[in-house]
Amino acid sequence: MRHYVGGGFDASGAPFPLVDPTRGHVVGEVPSAPRELVDRAVDAARAALRGPWASWSPADRARLLHRVADGIERRFEEFVAAECADTGKPRELASTVDIPRAVANFRAYADLLAGRAERSWRTATPDGRGALNYTVRKPLGVVAVISPWNLPLLLLTWKVAPALATGNTVVAKPSELTPGTACLLAEVMAEAEVPTGVFNLVHGGGADAAGQWLTEHPGVDAIAFTGESRTGSTIMRAAAGRLAPVSFELGGKNAGLVFADADLEQAVEGTLRSSFTHSGQVCLCTERVYVERSVFDAFAGRLAAGARALSGYGPMVSAAHRDKVRGYLDKAAADGDVLAGGGVPRFSDDRDGGFWVEPTVLAGLPEDHPAVREEIFGPVVHLAPFDTEEEALALANAGPYGLAATVWTGDVSRAHRVAPALDVGTAWVNTWNLRDLRTPFGGVKASGIGREGGDHSLDFFSEPMNVCVKL
Repeated sequence: MRHYVGGGFDASGAPFPLVDPTRGHVVGEVPSAPRELVDRAVDAARAALRGPWASWSPADRARLLHRVADGIERRFEEFVAAECADTGKPRELASTVDIPRAVANFRAYADLLAGRAERSWRTATPDGRGALNYTVRKPLGVVAVISPWNLPLLLLTWKVAPALATGNTVVAKPSELTPGTACLLAEVMAEAEVPTGVFNLVHGGGADAAGQWLTEHPGVDAIAFTGESRTGSTIMRAAAGRLAPVSFELGGKNAGLVFADADLEQAVEGTLRSSFTHSGQVCLCTERVYVERSVFDAFAGRLAAGARALSGYGPMVSAAHRDKVRGYLDKAAADGDVLAGGGVPRFSDDRDGGFWVEPTVLAGLPEDHPAVREEIFGPVVHLAPFDTEEEALALANAGPYGLAATVWTGDVSRAHRVAPALDVGTAWVNTWNLRDLRTPFGGVKASGIGREGGDHSLDFFSEPMNVCVKL
């Protein structure tokens, strides 16, 4: 595990342990970047803005992004192995979602960039000769990219690709829990001959470490972050003094609505997937489901049976996160009903030293209970009944978060009525996590600021400038 600064690899800094969440073993060490190295990374990125990178055309940058995508594909199995080792997620998930999506991120933004056009206007003037106005989009400058531990490569490349596409330079900091795929990406960047200083990578924690030093750095022009809402608030305060633009995808306590006219089997299967993919450690996962009362018992019974039958799921990412999730489960068990799970699976092998929690279905808790209101970010879902459409919307829209929601219904009119009324950035109807990379993605309220995806990302990472020419 190494930093990558100014086109060279560096292992300086005090090491911290890298732990395998599946078994709880220390499997390696990661260097924590000293402040001096963070300064060097920002300086290298700023120097690159004034170097040959400034003269690269959009077509040149698009070709570079495709070379990076090619490099990830050539080392596909290495990336899968690193993703699984760091996160504990099943190989099937990493090989079909995380690594292919990283490749797609670079290709999608390369293709979007190639087809992007700017606008121009002819303007009347008193002398009749007119003027021509046109826009030019310019990079923001040095962008700090801070990515989380749950989808390490997917979310890192989701920001790095559009930042590079629009001509910025990047200093990236992955989560200290999951640095493996970021290190491989740095190697791919070097192999793809990304110009010196255009992409830099530093490792370390947040407070009083690389994360804080990077977000507070006066040489950083913009910050793109995915993670907890509280951390987003801290970063926003750090950026406020210099008015640096921020793009935040933050937490969620996502709701699902199941109406009596839904295909019950489809709704159960979809909710199992939306609640327990990556053991619930996805910002889009469903943590609270509201079910029309006439089908509540049938839905709850089937969902609980499905949760008990799940296999092949992964652990929590760390001992601390496991303990956080177990804390919520202990409170819930004391105050409500545990329909499935709630404990720790036993394997009778070295996995018993890992950070596991059973897929858990809860019911009977009041809406102000911490397990219903606060983000758990684990394999836990709470069920509650509703009687009317209006009540369902009020329940779904309550609380501080607004990232995503699901609606399960067989009534097309209801689907088009309910989905837009949800206070979220994304609403899925009779599906979950079906994504088109051109569409806007992000949250409202405590779930984020701004939108990522397609032109929305390209717009964030570039500044429009107007040029007016008198004819």
